[in-house]
Amino acid sequence: MALTQVYGIIGSPVGHTLSPIMHNTAFKELGLNCVYHAFDVRRENAERAIKGVLALGFGGLNVTIPLKELALHYVNPDAWSRRIGSINTIDSKGNGYNTDGVGAVRALKEAGVKVKDSSVLMFGAGGAAKSISAELLTEGARVLVANRTKSRAVILADRMVRENISCGCGDIEPLGLDEVNSVIGEAQVLINTTSVGMHGVAEGQTLVRAEQMHKDLVVFDIVYNPLETELLKEARKAGCMTIEGVKVLVYQGAASFKIWTGLDAPIPSMESAVRAALRG
Repeated sequence: MALTQVYGIIGSPVGHTLSPIMHNTAFKELGLNCVYHAFDVRRENAERAIKGVLALGFGGLNVTIPLKELALHYVNPDAWSRRIGSINTIDSKGNGYNTDGVGAVRALKEAGVKVKDSSVLMFGAGGAAKSISAELLTEGARVLVANRTKSRAVILADRMVRENISCGCGDIEPLGLDEVNSVIGEAQVLINTTSVGMHGVAEGQTLVRAEQMHKDLVVFDIVYNPLETELLKEARKAGCMTIEGVKVLVYQGAASFKIWTGLDAPIPSMESAVRAALRG
């Protein structure tokens, strides 16, 4: 009897993640003898965890907060991940990749958002922010990175410039949260890449309220649990178009699935499974 191939996700906390439901749905639909689990791994245990799953012969691994930047040092990152400084996917050979940005830009385009020449206000300066800002820049967007600790936004922006991520098409500017009101009026898109609003972490909180938004703003929250975050509720009050984080989860997950298996993921089934779980 063939052994079941194991996949998983590491991070802390991971109790909220629906990646196991999503990927196990995909494995079942395609008739693959595989299983996907979530593992709570803190920063101090990241190296041992990654080396351990590779030694055990896992088929692949996803990496989530707060490990996306740290995990880069324990794998062989592809050129793109090395440039942006963050990974979210590891294959069975210990190679690292980042699919967050691809998933986010795909979700924006699917919603009809014109990314090129748009002004994007992005909250956060962590691993997901690095990947998403890099993809936005290569698409020709202007990115305003707002973070609670402005120095981290400065570090992110400096990296994008140093690595020539924008290729001369887009530009990037670091901000503190106290500067958001002065720029939100000129933004066409607002993206939250932080954990603010996430179930079990900062649920019910938001970094911006309806009165700060304008009706032509597209508001995109990569937090997917709960399905309707406080940020999205405020955006709807302001009459803004909204994009749910489920789209990023599914699209980045489909890209990881392709890396691991070489197969196209059954995206509609994966999204349906996630939405069903969120509805309870």
